[in-house]
Amino acid sequence: MRVRLVTLLALVAAGVASGCNGTTAASDQVEASPQMVSVTITSANGRHAFLVETARTKDQQERGLMFRTDIPQNGGMLFAPYPPEGGPPREANFWMKNTPSPLDIMFIRADGTIARIAENTAPQSETQIPSGEPVSAVLELRGGRALDLGIAEGDHVAWAGRKSP
Repeated sequence: MRVRLVTLLALVAAGVASGCNGTTAASDQVEASPQMVSVTITSANGRHAFLVETARTKDQQERGLMFRTDIPQNGGMLFAPYPPEGGPPREANFWMKNTPSPLDIMFIRADGTIARIAENTAPQSETQIPSGEPVSAVLELRGGRALDLGIAEGDHVAWAGRKSP
């Protein structure tokens, strides 16, 4: 019983030390973690399901998948709406600075179709990756997934909460 109590106290202390106690001072506030959303891409060879994090705020979109090495096989991040402040679709430029894992970056038009796929982007690169046209969302997947699954430009992307044009 004593071992369990000591273990429980250690876990509670670790949670408080890491800010997991649910209350923080204003100067210590950390933005809430992105939520998860199901994304389906319909391609010529079928439907492909992913469970990805959402980046809806400016801070979340600026950080994206930086510093991440643990991107699941069918995981990634959805930047929607893009831009985070809303408004009409606009051209996007992404980069891989501080991102150690290659990504497939899919730029999505307002109608839900993929405008452009930047496949297996170079980790840690500061080279701009442009959408090439106005977009309303961007989906980042683990590098190589688009090729593995036969996902192509023009394929349709859907997720819960997406407004139809």
